[in-house]
Amino acid sequence: MKYLFQFLRILVFCLLGELLHFYVPLPIPASIYGLVLLLLALKAGIVKLHQVKETANFLTGIFTLLFIPGAAGVMELWDLLEANWLPLLIALVPVTFLVFGVSGRVTQWIAGRKRHA
Repeated sequence: MKYLFQFLRILVFCLLGELLHFYVPLPIPASIYGLVLLLLALKAGIVKLHQVKETANFLTGIFTLLFIPGAAGVMELWDLLEANWLPLLIALVPVTFLVFGVSGRVTQWIAGRKRHA
């Protein structure tokens, strides 16, 4: 029963994210709104970490499974991808390394802040 209530708490923030996405005319996905709201609620103490931790760990543990439908959808578009492979490769390779670099820098910055705190 504990996991159900933890999941419902997370789901409430997903719903709030959907509402914000509907009412705020910015090109931000609803899931990002929901994650930011959950982060703010955790930081403000409105939601305690122990109230969502086990379910959040489970969801992040199965995160890779959530990519399977997207990969299947990509396979349906194989003809289109095959026709445009070079522009896609030129776009994806630098962006991938950019994401790696930015993610690494942010992680180092956060780890450095925790060491000094």
